[in-house]
Amino acid sequence: MTRPIEDYALIGDTRTAALVCRDGSIDWLCLPRFDSGACFAALVGDAENGSWTLTPKGHATAIRRAYREDSMVLETTYELEDGGRVRIVDAMLPGSDVPRVVRLVVGEAGRVAVRSQMRIRFDYGQVVPWIHRASGTVVAVAGPDALALYADVPLRGEELSTVAEFWVGPGERVGFEAAYFASYRQQPGPSDVMTALRHTDVYWREWARTCRYEGPYRDMVVRSLLTLKALTDARTGAVLAAPTTSLPERIGGVRNWDYRYCWLRDATFVLVALLNAGYEEEAFAWRGWLLRAVAGNPDQLQILYGLRGERRIPEFEVPWLRGYADSRPVRIGNAAAQQVQLDVYGEVADVMYQAHRAGLAPDTDEWALATAVVEAVEKHWSEPDRGLWEVRGAARPFVHSKVLAWVALDRAICTIERFGMEGPIDRWRALRAQIHDEVCANGYDPKRETFTQSYGSAEIDAATLLIPLVGFLPPDDPRVKGTVRAVERELLVDGFVKRYTQPSLDTDGLPPGEGAFYACGFWLADNYVLQNRRKDAAKLFERLIGTANDVGLLSEEYDLERKCLVGNFPQAFSHVGLVNTAFNLAGDSKPADQRRGDADMPKPA
Repeated sequence: MTRPIEDYALIGDTRTAALVCRDGSIDWLCLPRFDSGACFAALVGDAENGSWTLTPKGHATAIRRAYREDSMVLETTYELEDGGRVRIVDAMLPGSDVPRVVRLVVGEAGRVAVRSQMRIRFDYGQVVPWIHRASGTVVAVAGPDALALYADVPLRGEELSTVAEFWVGPGERVGFEAAYFASYRQQPGPSDVMTALRHTDVYWREWARTCRYEGPYRDMVVRSLLTLKALTDARTGAVLAAPTTSLPERIGGVRNWDYRYCWLRDATFVLVALLNAGYEEEAFAWRGWLLRAVAGNPDQLQILYGLRGERRIPEFEVPWLRGYADSRPVRIGNAAAQQVQLDVYGEVADVMYQAHRAGLAPDTDEWALATAVVEAVEKHWSEPDRGLWEVRGAARPFVHSKVLAWVALDRAICTIERFGMEGPIDRWRALRAQIHDEVCANGYDPKRETFTQSYGSAEIDAATLLIPLVGFLPPDDPRVKGTVRAVERELLVDGFVKRYTQPSLDTDGLPPGEGAFYACGFWLADNYVLQNRRKDAAKLFERLIGTANDVGLLSEEYDLERKCLVGNFPQAFSHVGLVNTAFNLAGDSKPADQRRGDADMPKPA
């Protein structure tokens, strides 16, 4: 049975993450890293592809769950029809020697029968491990992977799974722990579950308490920041797009992608969100990851990289997984890594500049990289590309890509003007003006009074909402206002914004049909704030966050027909948009829009 995406909650240790369902089943977990093979893959298959269910045996009349305040410790309480009540606490342990999942069963009322069943299937649900007992516990081994399961109650084998059945009464506690280790390494010992949960709780609360946001949406902002932290690799500083693969953008469709990687276009949005909230250490670690990843020949700049900056991310399909709600194929890797998308040059230049504005002084080596990036823009800005949305159809002159080429030049010019770096500023100013003029001439439809998706196209694209946010045109420019109206007219549906109009297969090379994109809705709200339409901004913002699940998590998109979350989950881009818009709404008169440069805003032509 397919469980709704909104039934899942995230736990993580800043190394990998798991999705826990309301019914007590962990249906997704990759070990030992976010981008490793999954040992629990039921999310995109079925229970036999790996899961760990821990739940009361009786019928639950009510299920309540929540994170412990400002933490990533999840608590789920089951009310049973016979009056029994039991609480299950789930967490992963940041800073542990190896990845560990701990689960604690706490009896609260009556005598409750509980069952644990773990089906371990390494390599995305395909490999059944050899299970044996060692050092007083159960160990599952397959090739390089091993998982040790510790429990306070006896464990037994049952149909290629490990089972425990027991009773708990009021105040009684039963702990479980699964610890991953390389099969050729020494088996790790167990943790004390109660101590581990306390330390995990303190870790997340201490991190969350430094958040600077004090506005009316604090709970949602802090939950989004905690989610971003949980999606951050503590060893590299990388922030991945989502912890999952192939959750469909449309139920039953083929728009199913692997998002367990790092996209350069997310860089500035993430940096601004973290800096606004007071997390300079994480922001600068993310910047450091980006600089390491893109180092080399700027002509070889990719749109996405692995968690350690890997460039090779081959895409393949796994036919033994039926897909979430039978949405095939399930993909591992992402072929978009090989696409040409010119906007990433602007994102790299922008993130370096915004870090300087936040107090990190530029240095000679970094400026050399920034200069090389701008020189690559000089060579390639006029070429067609695949655009922000990574279309798998023909390359085109996307308006957003050209705008971000302008951003690359603008931020380099601003760096020279503000920080005294050296560069061919007159040449860059001339090219910046040339790109600006071309975009306004070829990317704007004066009859419909809107910027279009690409030069000469009829399509409306929500990416053009970024034009005032990056400083290409002022928010009160008639062309910006007309573009906002066009998005409202053609892409805004029931308080949600679709990415772009999709009249045919030729639009992006794939069958049309997808949900509304959360980030686009937040961009529209940001535009409303810039245009002093604060009531409209707040209404739209509340509509968007009102569809988060019961623990405050958002996916990539929202299905307007089925009224449910779709796309990979939880989605960093969605939560970044939430954080930045909340800060913008908290401003006195206009957003503290750190994405802009310091040069004079372009005037209407």
